[in-house]
Amino acid sequence: MNKINGYTEEEATGLIEYIYSGKKAGKTLSYLFETYGREHSRAKGSVRNYYYAFLKKRDDERVGKILEGKDLRAGTVRPFTEEETDELIRAVLAEKSKGVSVRKAIMNVSSGDERLMLRMQNKYRNLLKKQPERVAKAAREAGLPEEKSFLQRKLEREIDALYARLASDLKKENERLRAELEKLRSARGE
Repeated sequence: MNKINGYTEEEATGLIEYIYSGKKAGKTLSYLFETYGREHSRAKGSVRNYYYAFLKKRDDERVGKILEGKDLRAGTVRPFTEEETDELIRAVLAEKSKGVSVRKAIMNVSSGDERLMLRMQNKYRNLLKKQPERVAKAAREAGLPEEKSFLQRKLEREIDALYARLASDLKKENERLRAELEKLRSARGE
């Protein structure tokens, strides 16, 4: 069984044909990765990563043969510069200070450009998770409230869930005790 990056040649050919046909029909790559993944018991991200890795191997004779006649290509990934990253952080924090969500803030900053919005969203999410001190520093410098770290937000969600469970349990216990009190009052003729 001859494999290309972990897929058999037959699987690779099937994926490329699926994406080529889907793109000709006007489907988005995101949709195609998701539906292909669902149909073949693979994660959407795994299919996406395989597809892009496959396209980078055009020099491989087998890959070239599978891609022959298909206008499939991957755009080059342009990473954010340090200046762009700092500007993104400041812009998102400024928008958030107006009371909007991160998603809405990024939509405003990107002026509705969906590709840019996705890049910015991924970058900002990555910064919050891996460089929270950088985001906090930018917030302090701009005189804006600091973002909570990924772990802080997770802990707050867990605490909120615990309070909700406790409140529910206390409410049930309170109802049980009221019913018991009512029984005792009825038994005493009150």
